[in-house]
Amino acid sequence: QVQLADSGGGLVQPGGSLRLSCVASGSIFSINAMGWYRQAPGKQRELVATIYSGGRIRYADSVQGRFTISRDNAKNTVYLQMNSLKPEDTAIYYCNSEVRTTEAGPMYLYWGQGTQVTVSS
Repeated sequence: QVQLADSGGGLVQPGGSLRLSCVASGSIFSINAMGWYRQAPGKQRELVATIYSGGRIRYADSVQGRFTISRDNAKNTVYLQMNSLKPEDTAIYYCNSEVRTTEAGPMYLYWGQGTQVTVSS
């Protein structure tokens, strides 16, 4: 079994910064993509950013230039540095990871429990 623990959310003023972290643990052979999604009240969950094992990165247009995703493969950890935060960034942020638990096994998608980010003055 694999667990994802995300953290780092909180209350911040517009223009401020936060750094989210997500650690994957358990029976992990390899991890492909690691990413962040968010869900605001009354809205669907949406992609924020994804980083692949080869280094390729994808951002949502709404966060391009303000957010930076990175990963530490040795620690099975993905980070999301969020700068110039806006009230519309308020949401629950969820991390996910595509994990292979054995060398020849399939890839499974796991999710963290979510961390609340609130941007308000």
